[in-house]
Amino acid sequence: MKVSIHPSWEKALQSSFEAPYFENLVQFVKEEYTRFPNQIFPEGKHIFSAFDSCPFDQIKVVILGQDPYPTRGHAHGLCFSCDSHVRPLPKSLQNIFKELEDDLGIPAPPNGDLNHWANQGVLLLNSILTVREGQPLSHANQGWEKFTDEVIQKINDELEGVIFVLWGSPAQAKAARVDQNKHIVLKAPHPSPLSAYRGFFGSKPFSTINGILTKRGEQAIKWA
Repeated sequence: MKVSIHPSWEKALQSSFEAPYFENLVQFVKEEYTRFPNQIFPEGKHIFSAFDSCPFDQIKVVILGQDPYPTRGHAHGLCFSCDSHVRPLPKSLQNIFKELEDDLGIPAPPNGDLNHWANQGVLLLNSILTVREGQPLSHANQGWEKFTDEVIQKINDELEGVIFVLWGSPAQAKAARVDQNKHIVLKAPHPSPLSAYRGFFGSKPFSTINGILTKRGEQAIKWA
């Protein structure tokens, strides 16, 4: 199946795109867009934006989310990120920016669009890539989890030294696919208001990531 995605990912994920389960997944998603017009997020053109913004061979960091924001106008294909016009910011993203300021002294960015992270090699990947308005996890168990498992497996197998940032139990379950002799895994509670105070705040992920990168002689991420 031909998927409109960055050429580096098209090559890396060719076997996934040709698998029967992926064809079934695409059919399900198309039917959802038809049955619920303007209620499936993100827009179709943005489903694979995380991949387009961060080519396969440029990945330094993977931050894993759950599924897109189910609020109209928020999701645009990168986990935790939102369109630049969104006010107020989603609460999880507010907490991420709070930790960024506490960790590195960097004031919150002017908006919630995290493409400037992705363009530096941070893959902002949701486990599930689409959602119905107002219904978190409404597109669970349709094939997206298998697809993103295969994405992580491909990164694990073909790249070296990637820093996986896993916030919350669902993301941490994906660690089973990461060889920690080749890669680095950072775990913390999810930044949502329900769990951020259980250890996300104070986890210092941004300085930790940059410390690892600079120790290797690589360019640190400009989080600002």
